[in-house]
Amino acid sequence: MTGQTRLFRPCAIIPSRNHWRALSSIVAALRALDLAVFIIDDGSDEPACSALAKFSKADLGGGAVHRFAVNQGKGSAVIQAFHMALAAGYTHALQVDADGQHDLAALPKLLERAKRHPDALVTGVPVYDRSVPLGRAIGRWVTHIWVWIETLSFQIRDSMCGFRVYPLAAVAALLAEEGIRGRRMDFDTEIMVRLFWRGTPVSNLPVSVIYPADNTSNFELWRDNLRISWMHTRLVFRMLTSLPGILHNRPARLPKDREGIHWAWLAERGTGWGLRFCFACYRLLGRTGCRAVLAPIVLYFYLTGREQRQASQQFLARAFRAKNRGKPGFTDSYRHFISFAGSALDTFIGWTGRMPGEAIQPGKVDDLKEAAADPYGAVIIVSHLGNVDLSRALLDNATRNRLAVLVHTHHATNYNKVLREFRTAAAVNTIQVTELGPEIAVNLKERVDRGTWVVIAGDRTPVASRNRVVSTSFLGEPAPLSIGPYLLAALLDCPVYTLFCLREDDRYRLYFEKFADRIDLPRHSREQVLQAHAQRFATRLEEYALRDPYQWYNFFDFWAPSHDAD
Repeated sequence: MTGQTRLFRPCAIIPSRNHWRALSSIVAALRALDLAVFIIDDGSDEPACSALAKFSKADLGGGAVHRFAVNQGKGSAVIQAFHMALAAGYTHALQVDADGQHDLAALPKLLERAKRHPDALVTGVPVYDRSVPLGRAIGRWVTHIWVWIETLSFQIRDSMCGFRVYPLAAVAALLAEEGIRGRRMDFDTEIMVRLFWRGTPVSNLPVSVIYPADNTSNFELWRDNLRISWMHTRLVFRMLTSLPGILHNRPARLPKDREGIHWAWLAERGTGWGLRFCFACYRLLGRTGCRAVLAPIVLYFYLTGREQRQASQQFLARAFRAKNRGKPGFTDSYRHFISFAGSALDTFIGWTGRMPGEAIQPGKVDDLKEAAADPYGAVIIVSHLGNVDLSRALLDNATRNRLAVLVHTHHATNYNKVLREFRTAAAVNTIQVTELGPEIAVNLKERVDRGTWVVIAGDRTPVASRNRVVSTSFLGEPAPLSIGPYLLAALLDCPVYTLFCLREDDRYRLYFEKFADRIDLPRHSREQVLQAHAQRFATRLEEYALRDPYQWYNFFDFWAPSHDAD
């Protein structure tokens, strides 16, 4: 952590041209955090011009509205706001675009991260929904690649997001000593690259981003693309001619921020259009051809997903040690990612009805027959090992309708949205939960009484609940596991099963096993009983995971101490 005792006095800056509909709510969110707000009207037309002029100094917490009579570009507007913030004595400037694209709920985390790392440029990394235009998404990917070349680093995960906190001392030095040539849509990327060259570290924070239906874009397709292309040309030549100094000043990576690496809050890798592209490739080229197309895409995610990559390497190292194999290398971890992509592809194939039912063969299913014959419901504990969702896709409708699958609200949003487009049954009987509260428990009890099987993952820690984990031994080291499945089973007073579905050669094999007839939690030994059940599941998970370590898809620090995601 850097400079925790340094003065931290942030303000907010909003560049705006013809955006005014969302501005009141944006200003209100910023003022709720006690931030002064500086708005730069970059030559707006009516009615935006009058709407922006109505904000008073009191409305803006001591900030101000500054108007350019003639449009000068986003970069010029932000630089003007920098000068106003510096003159007012602020140390940091939180930039928010005026079009309402950014998730304002992320503002406190953005500021907290900047306070913890006052020398860093803290930037949002967009997590898009389906509203992102395809051309914009592709253009961002192209810029990402050029930025990695220009910085010789993968530390900058997105350079175009206008949702960031600038350290103003570093900005003032850059403007005074070098200046910024990009004054329009090329500004956000250029200033980030140049600050990085001068030693300013970057902290990336995933942020939800939408494109509102009534959004007015100021991006000029041909002119701004030409400006961005020319900017990258300048930056590449500058990098080549100043390479020793750039390498000397390149900042070290910041320490991991614990609240940023909980599994549920890792940026969702991939977007809706990317998933549709993969499925289009499958329909055109078949499974083998599609996997070939996926290989370089997976490599991109492997190289840019530091947390996921490190988690993969950490898990494989423990698994290989347990199997008396050598240390995993690049090929092993990349193969882990490829396996995950193949599993996701198989799920798509299964849900669209293009995978034959015999693709899944019985392994241990005697207990499944027993459960199917019982009119009462059950709890089924699953994991992120293999492909449980494919087994659900290939079930007959009657059996699938018995399921109630508990899923986390923020996890795999894009994946599930696209999946539902191809098969609405993929969303049937899924229950979005962040925490198992009394209302959900009562609802599930009623369902179990009617024969429902409640499906819950046992290998992930809770998102918003404290003290809901116990320490278990997994692959020889302590690992926190949720006690949620066992508390739920005790409340529902029903049988408990485990389900694993592993790919073996060219097909999958199903393992459905009785875990407990009932789970009782005596008051005097409640914690010990919960720990014992969690350990039993950890032991069973370890047994199956060691059969093929490449099929365990928990790409987060599984052995990290539990912490609250908020």
